[in-house]
Amino acid sequence: MINKSMCSSGVVKENKLVYKVKATHFADETADTDKNRYGIGAGIGVRPGSFRVDGFRKSFMADVEAPSVRPPEAITIAIHRVRGLKGQKGDVVNTTIRVEFGEKTIGESPKVDCTLDSSAEFNYNATLNCTYDDPIALDEIANRPVVLTFIEVLPKEKRQKEEKTILLGQCTVDLLPLLKGETTQKYTLVINSLPGSPLEQIPPDFSRPEVDVTISVNDALLDESQLNDGNLFAITMESLYSPPDSWTQTGQQYHFVATLPIPVSGEKEFTLVYPSGQLKPPIDKELPNKQKKWAIPGSAQGPSQYINDSFISTSPIEDEDGDFKEKEDREHRSYAESEKNRVCWNTERRCYLEASAIKNFQDSVAKCRLWPVEIFRIPQASAGKGKKGRHYKEDHDASISFHGVAFVDLAPLLYPGVSKIHGAYKVYAYTDHLLNEKTGGKRKTGLAEEASKVAFNLLNRNSTSPSPKKGAKDEKKDLKKGRPGSNAQVRGDEVTQAQKSDTASEYDQQVPVNTEGQQYVDCKSYIKLEFALTRPLVPKRPPEELARRVAEYIPPRPMFPKRTDGATRAVEDYHNQVATVANLILDEFRELFSDEIKEGENETAGLLESRRHKLIYQLNSSGKYFAFKEQLKHSVVKIVREKYLKTTTFEDRQEFQTFLSELYVYLIDQMHVSLGSVLALEDQPPIPKPLTDSAQLKHFAREAEVNENFALAERYYQERIARDKLDADSWFDYGTYCLYVNDVTKAEECFKECISLDQKHIYGLLLYGVVCTMTEKNELAETFFEAATCVNPKSILAWTMLGLYYDAVSNEIGAEMAYMEANKLNNQAAVSAAKDVREDEVDKEKEEKKDSVAEPPEPLPDADTAQDPELIPSSEGGLSVPGPPPELIIPTPTSAANSAKSSQRNNHEKRPSVLKKPGAPSQMKGKEQGSSIHQSRPTSTQKSQHDTPQPTDENLEDMPLREPTPVPTWSVYMQAVDWLLEVKAVPFTERALAHELLLPTGGPTAAYYIALAHLMLQKREFADAEENLKEALQLEHQNPDGWALKGHVKYLTGDLNTARECYERTLSFITDASEMHSIYLRLASIYLQEARFSEAKSTFLMACKRSPSCVSWLGVGIACYRLGELSEAEDALSEANILNNNDAEVWGYLSLVCLNTGRQLEAEQAYKYALKLNLDSEELIEEIKRKQEEVGFGNPQF
Repeated sequence: MINKSMCSSGVVKENKLVYKVKATHFADETADTDKNRYGIGAGIGVRPGSFRVDGFRKSFMADVEAPSVRPPEAITIAIHRVRGLKGQKGDVVNTTIRVEFGEKTIGESPKVDCTLDSSAEFNYNATLNCTYDDPIALDEIANRPVVLTFIEVLPKEKRQKEEKTILLGQCTVDLLPLLKGETTQKYTLVINSLPGSPLEQIPPDFSRPEVDVTISVNDALLDESQLNDGNLFAITMESLYSPPDSWTQTGQQYHFVATLPIPVSGEKEFTLVYPSGQLKPPIDKELPNKQKKWAIPGSAQGPSQYINDSFISTSPIEDEDGDFKEKEDREHRSYAESEKNRVCWNTERRCYLEASAIKNFQDSVAKCRLWPVEIFRIPQASAGKGKKGRHYKEDHDASISFHGVAFVDLAPLLYPGVSKIHGAYKVYAYTDHLLNEKTGGKRKTGLAEEASKVAFNLLNRNSTSPSPKKGAKDEKKDLKKGRPGSNAQVRGDEVTQAQKSDTASEYDQQVPVNTEGQQYVDCKSYIKLEFALTRPLVPKRPPEELARRVAEYIPPRPMFPKRTDGATRAVEDYHNQVATVANLILDEFRELFSDEIKEGENETAGLLESRRHKLIYQLNSSGKYFAFKEQLKHSVVKIVREKYLKTTTFEDRQEFQTFLSELYVYLIDQMHVSLGSVLALEDQPPIPKPLTDSAQLKHFAREAEVNENFALAERYYQERIARDKLDADSWFDYGTYCLYVNDVTKAEECFKECISLDQKHIYGLLLYGVVCTMTEKNELAETFFEAATCVNPKSILAWTMLGLYYDAVSNEIGAEMAYMEANKLNNQAAVSAAKDVREDEVDKEKEEKKDSVAEPPEPLPDADTAQDPELIPSSEGGLSVPGPPPELIIPTPTSAANSAKSSQRNNHEKRPSVLKKPGAPSQMKGKEQGSSIHQSRPTSTQKSQHDTPQPTDENLEDMPLREPTPVPTWSVYMQAVDWLLEVKAVPFTERALAHELLLPTGGPTAAYYIALAHLMLQKREFADAEENLKEALQLEHQNPDGWALKGHVKYLTGDLNTARECYERTLSFITDASEMHSIYLRLASIYLQEARFSEAKSTFLMACKRSPSCVSWLGVGIACYRLGELSEAEDALSEANILNNNDAEVWGYLSLVCLNTGRQLEAEQAYKYALKLNLDSEELIEEIKRKQEEVGFGNPQF
């Protein structure tokens, strides 16, 4: 950044810049104000070892010509008019405006008279040249404001050589829009008063002085490629909270400095320094909307140091990205931000990152996600003069103490679509060993020494009474004498340069100690930061693009058939119009002759003819005949054009008459066809509805899966699709079945069909992504997983599945982002569920109060009972000691913790299922849901150490109880496991269970072992399933799902006695298992095999009562037949036959019943159907044949 006034040696001639090289090292220039444009200042970058070429730092190539770059671009700052200025003397103010950028004045306007009530036209332009041979130039455009200083020029008095001036006010102009591609930006800025200015006397209710300014360039500062490839990075240093207690407002005062590295090019890093931290007491409360300060304000003072319309963002703690965001940290944060000292910067530093810098930054974050932010303090310069002031500077130049470091996790900036992170980060005691360990060996030493030198020079230069400056020669003398110079002065508690190790092994051998910095850890200090980018480093595909790509891969199927044009369509339209007109005529006929028809007169031919004439007369006289004819005209014209292809006039009249005759005959024939299809002389019998609906067919299919009758299950799934081919859920369920039987190709086609019918079917999108992952179509899988999160951004399952996919492809950053979003939604669901519970309880209490008011008052107890508190009647009929009302009981920390533990221990006893469906916590109601929400911290009402008065008995009732923080009952992984087990997605289930095992919850739970056993059961690994169930039942011996699964394992391995015991124990529990139908069926079948027909009958009836099916009614029929209850057996078998008339075993037992009741015809028909359907039970066939021989009929072959 340079112009003619800012560079003494650079001259613009014919768009060529001539350079004059100075061979002075940059480190020796920091004390020179005019030469220090790039090296010092708040947030200024320091690049050691570089040289200056008249304001531009070049390499050591002094004799090499500069590369060809874009000529400088002139930035015009146009000051149009000023309103509302007030001077010291009189109403007319003679004003001039000084325009400054950085430390240089780039122009001063002519003097113009201004008044308080009118606007003054300045129309002055100042020019600033932007050069392109150094990335720092564009960085300064983003980071420095143009300062406008308004100066009142007083008239000369007698014997006064120069005019006297008074500073009225200032404002700052932001050049940032020019780096966003804008060529013109207009501002209306408020002029801020300076100390002692007449503008301070303007009443608050009066309008403030304003100035109209326009910044413009002829061509955009950045071309399209630079706009697309570059980025603007803003780092906001907010405040340090809970600092060491030794920091006070009295005694020696200090400046507080923060520093961090940032890349500005593809090779080098830039050191950002924030030197202006101020220690503020807790009585100095923070404003709700804190405005950001300029990192390099230049000559701006007072309110002008703040960036216009730029405020520090606030967000809930749970939405932050830092370290102190957990529930247990909220009390500490609340106390630290309201009751303790703090160090405030509230400064924003903007950086322009070119493409190479962005690549370098991304690579650095990917290799080491933790970014160091160092914090320390340096003493304030002495206000003394002469020798004393010089010695103070010599002794305290760049002296650092309380060296701490915070590690900011910048990995969220690599999440797709994330452009900002904001949070509170823990401050550690700085050591080189810690820095090397946290950054994975990428950074050996810190930036404190370098940053302290920069900060000290800036603060020393900006002080009102700066100390005498020490030149390079004095510094060399100091080094020779052994004095602590600017590069070596470190406090005794800090690690010195001599103590720093060069190798990792030395770090391991000797770990230095920073006792001063340890105070940060003891006080739980944290610093709030914000990192914001104009555009995300990793762009996120918008929902529209994802929907488009899904539609490209799987085109949506139209819900209605395509319209057919041409002759067929014309004839269909004619049929529809004829049917419509026929219905209208029929309505007219009924309206005219309904009374005659009701009287039941004999309908003779004459009467019918009379009615016809009356109807025709009514249609003609009312105009309806003409309307009907017009209604039919359009369809007739379409037939002529589309079927007969007649679009021109007939030249031959005979040909025209022939065509009319042919058309008339065709239209009459088609009219009869249409009338025959819509009118009938007799009522047609209605088509009977199916006896089973889609839900029942799905139940039958799942039942067949459990019984391992896969052919029957597939037939049920296919029947559901045949009934409604446009039902996406039917295709989805069939796809899950194909996935279960490992037919991945057919499953993929089913999920494709599901998505084509419903592009927003979230479960179809997820399972198609699973199938694509299994077939190694990773790019396609990512598209569908992301599309699911866009269809329902609040779906915990969708975000968890996306994270599991990223785990499968080793995308750690993406997986972390997805899991973070899923956990956030899970916490929100828990809070919402707790809120619903509280609202239900409040409504219930209100209803109870209303009922108690409506009831008549109970008689008062006698005097003896009233005087003795131990004899008050209780609600249970006895006597009890009265306690405080329930709403006044405040739980102590111990009781709250115990209640949380008991709630967690009894959690499985109060829910119907071990694995709850996703989103189930929000569906729980009443006390059952309240018991599943744990208290993460006890309520606390004692704050005597902060002089807070204790609540008394009078105001205890009025104090609101502190609500416990809800905690989700189920992790996001277990919710995903529940769904994945249901849809049989084995690979993702294993991955989700692995994540659940790694959670820091004190080891695997019973629910984890049960889910793992369920997975092993699906994989037919019975030994592993039994081992996991053993672990689960040791943790929760009364878990019904554990015993049910153990029964299934024993049943499938042939251990029927143990299976029966497990099933019976499951049924004995108060709480049912999550899936009871299969338990009833298998237990009843065991009873049948053991000839315990009465128990089998009752168990099968329980299954029929819960969810009837052909198998359950067949079991009832078999048990009744064996018990000799033939009538009941026939009824049960008939119910089974209604639900499935293709079951050969049902027909076989029906034949036996008919043989025993002597019905020959029915016995023979049932026997023939059993053989036709391939009855495969040899025992049943032999039993039927023996019965046939016994009764002498039943077999047609006899």
